[in-house]
Amino acid sequence: MTGAAKAVAATQSPLLTMTQTTPTALWNDSADPDELTAATGWGAVGATCNPVIALAAIRSDQERWEGRIRELARDLPTATESEIGWKVVEEVSLEAAALLLPAFERHGGRNGRLSMQTDPRLRRDAMALADQAEHFASLAPNIIVKIPATSVGVVAIEEAAYRGVNINVTVSFSVPQALATGEAIERGLVRREAEGLDVSGIGPVVTIMVGRLDDWLKHVVARDGIEIDPEHLEWAGVAAVKRAYGIFQERGLRARVLAAAYRNQLQWTELVGGDLVLSPPFGWQQKFQASGIEPTSRIDIPVDPETIAALETIEDFRRAYEPDGMTPAEFDDFGATRRTLRQFLGADEELDQLVRDVITPAP
Repeated sequence: MTGAAKAVAATQSPLLTMTQTTPTALWNDSADPDELTAATGWGAVGATCNPVIALAAIRSDQERWEGRIRELARDLPTATESEIGWKVVEEVSLEAAALLLPAFERHGGRNGRLSMQTDPRLRRDAMALADQAEHFASLAPNIIVKIPATSVGVVAIEEAAYRGVNINVTVSFSVPQALATGEAIERGLVRREAEGLDVSGIGPVVTIMVGRLDDWLKHVVARDGIEIDPEHLEWAGVAAVKRAYGIFQERGLRARVLAAAYRNQLQWTELVGGDLVLSPPFGWQQKFQASGIEPTSRIDIPVDPETIAALETIEDFRRAYEPDGMTPAEFDDFGATRRTLRQFLGADEELDQLVRDVITPAP
């Protein structure tokens, strides 16, 4: 595409404008091949998969994947439903990873990656998480692996980074989780460097699930009868990302902040301009494309102090916003963490059931 053609395309595509005129990267929060193909046309240079996303991808092409499940069951006669299901997750992920290889090569490994999520049923075993992360990383050169920002996950993240795995921190909603895991990645990389091991081409990211923080605070407000302007609640995730991003820059952490789990337009417009990753679901990308908004750099513009003051009347916002608001030991009991882990565990169970229905159909 010529320079003039790119300029015309950008004026018709807010997301393409963002990726062409700012350091902000766009990743697609889906591994569906049709969605990913469209998103790459808007400048997306990354994508993600997890049990929830894999289920959606399988159901969008169910006849094909049911056939593949039958093949795997025949070829692996002693495999459990879970083992077959995770084989399918791997295959869904690798198809998406192949679509991203050109971007991976173009960006020298910093982008062009497909995120695979470790099995949430391993969440209590740091070495099992690190081992699975290392396995996933071996499947393709552009795999990045999700490990949760829990007390056990922090240990697993450092170990996996030391082993050379590119990490995408997940189940993360807060500034203290982002900082603890960003520092864990840094410790793992420093250990590699001290042993003369390669750290070139690294591309770790630390996710803050902006909308899930908002969701949790809305639940707390309703549960506890807290009086607050509902508009303030739309800014909580944005405020957490802005604060974490600033601290990452100050400390020189090599991982980038990534915003995911979108619930509103602010989670796009307010985070443009920095060297970070925005990973909206495909449906939100379509909304942003149709908005007609010309993205401008706003990452360094603070959230209105009045909004921050209102949000700080909620204890769980203070825990999520202040750098020392939680210790790693407290991450596990944060409401958004429990809620999200249970959803991922539920998706694992649904995947097992889907496989069971295929290989042992009801009479």
